[in-house]
Order: sequence, then C-alpha cells, then structure tokens
Amino acid sequence: MSMGYRYDMRWLAGLLLVLALLPPLLGNNYYLTVLTMCCLNAMIAVGLSLLVGHAGQISLGHAGFYGLAAYTTAALSTTLGVPVGLSMLAGVGASAAVAALVGLPALKLKGHYLAMATLGFGVILSILFNETVEITGGPSGFTGIPRLSLFGVEFSSDLSVYYLIVALLGLVVWLSFNILHSRVGRALRALHTSEKAAQAMGIDIARYKLFVFVVSAAFAGLAGVLYAHYLTFIAPASFGFSFSVQLIVMVVLGGMTSVPGSIVGAFFLTVLPEFLRAFENVEIVLFGGILVLCMMYLPDGLAGGFNRLWRLVWRLIYVRADKYRQNRQDRQDRRDRQESQDRQDVQDRLEMLDRQDNMDGKDGGDNG
Repeated sequence: MSMGYRYDMRWLAGLLLVLALLPPLLGNNYYLTVLTMCCLNAMIAVGLSLLVGHAGQISLGHAGFYGLAAYTTAALSTTLGVPVGLSMLAGVGASAAVAALVGLPALKLKGHYLAMATLGFGVILSILFNETVEITGGPSGFTGIPRLSLFGVEFSSDLSVYYLIVALLGLVVWLSFNILHSRVGRALRALHTSEKAAQAMGIDIARYKLFVFVVSAAFAGLAGVLYAHYLTFIAPASFGFSFSVQLIVMVVLGGMTSVPGSIVGAFFLTVLPEFLRAFENVEIVLFGGILVLCMMYLPDGLAGGFNRLWRLVWRLIYVRADKYRQNRQDRQDRRDRQESQDRQDVQDRLEMLDRQDNMDGKDGGDNG
C-alpha cells in the first residue's frame, strides 16, 4: 500500500467524519438540504474529475446522464410501481448503458469536437425531457415520486436520507481512489499526457476512455436517482446545459487532477449562491467576480491553494518551533558556560587561598 493511497484514505475518513458531525451543528433543515445537494453534486464532480482531470476527455453532457437516471427511476417507481431499490438500479444502469452507446462513436473525437458531441447529446436529452409530456411531465415536472426505500428500510426523514447520501458519496470516492491507484489509473494518466505515447506503450486507449466515460456517467446516474427520490419532484430545468457547465466549473475550480479538489469545488459552488442571495441586485456580478479571482490567484484550483496554505502554515509552525528550540538550546548553552565559568572561578579562588595558606605557613616557619 503506497503512501499516497494511505493519505487518500485518511482524507476520506476525515471527510466522512466532518460530514457526519455537521448536521447537529446546523440546526436548520434548509442548511441540511443545501448540504445534501452539496454531496449529490460532489458525486457527479468526482466522476467528471476522473474523466476530465485524469483521462483528459471533456464532457458537456453529464447533466443529461444525471437527468436520465432521475427520470428513469421516477417513471418506473411512480408510473409502473416498480420497487424503489430496483428502479434506482435501473436508473443507474440506464445512464451507464446510454453512456456506453454514446461513448463508442463520440470518444473517437478529441478536444473541442468531443465537447461538442457531448453537448449535443445533453441538448437532445433536455429536449426529450421537455417534449415527452406523457412520460416526464414536460416543463411542469414529474411529481409524486416516492421517498427513498431500500431493502425494506424507508428513509422518511431528511436526516436519514442525508446520511445515506454521505455513505454513498464515501463509496464513490473510495472507488475513485482505488481506480486512480491501480493500473487503470496509471493508464488514464498516460492517456491524459499523450494518447499517441500511451498507444505506443501498448495501452488500449479506446477501452480505457470508454471505461472512464461509463464510470463517470454511472456516478452521475447514482446522484440522479438519489436526487429524484430525495426531492420527490424533478423538472427539465434542473438538467440543462447550464448545469453541465456548472459541473465542469466545479472540477476546474476545485483542481482538475484532484478528487478531493473536485469535492471542495462542488461544495464551494453549491454553497456560494446561497450566501450571495442577500445581495439580490448584484448577486450574479459577485458570483462571477469571485470565480474570476479564484481562477486568477488559484490557477491550480482550490485544492492547490489549500495545499500551499497548509505548507505555508506548516513551514511557519516548523520555523517557529525550530527557532524556539534553537533559542532554548542557546539559553542552555549560556547557562552551562556560566556554570562552568562559576565553577572555574571557585576552583581558582580555592587554589589561590591554598597557595596563600602555604605561603603564610612557610613564612611562620622561617620566623620561628
């Protein structure tokens, strides 16, 4: 087990601990809802981090996979009466299967052409969500979706749903770390660096590109089914092009090659608009300005900024501790030298007194 993997596992344990302890500190269901949405967005961002940051493949259609899974589980569980657990599996499976079908031709493209292809796919799904009124409810949305219920356990409260989502987010992050620290992860990094060099080394670039595309879509699908059964209402506006762009910004802002960074970016961009609601007239201006400043002064993302800050704090602590140790050692050396000098002075004084006594005794003998 490598040092990097142990560090990632410690980071994951710390994340889960913080998320588990936060709800009692919030004291408000609104903040709990925002925190839950942060976790759902983080699931999608982690998948996009694997695809965009580590494999170098751009996707502007992940909101489509998110919505496809949500509508699939909603239609199956509400219209057809399929158990919630099975409908959720079907939703995730539908996103993964469609991603495989779309990825086979689309991933032969590169760069901006791949981005345009995934953008077109997302737009097609958005149109279908709006136009297939009999299935999706159209622009008015899909209502009456049942609450989460798995293995006979019904998650009736928002808090129970939150802890389930946190557990599944932990599973998603754990799977991502294991992928990145495996042979697949090394192949993805080679693919990101140079497709031609990776192919020359014997890496099946088509298979790995399709694999990471399907995995990222499955993560988005998992977030989609949880979203549908958490809110019990979905509408096409939640799965449009703007949300796909927002997901990409989460990954870039957090740190493209960092899974923790993508989570931080997802939390930051989900919470930031809630803080800016107080500035109604200039909310958009402030939002854009903050993003611009972050990209200017944190070019390697929030994760890189936090790492630099941590190194700076650690360096300051280390320097102060080292200076304190040095000063303490200097004071000890001075005390030792002073004690040694005092002992030498006493010894010299005693020797001088002995000589003086000897001289006095000799003078007395001569006089006698």
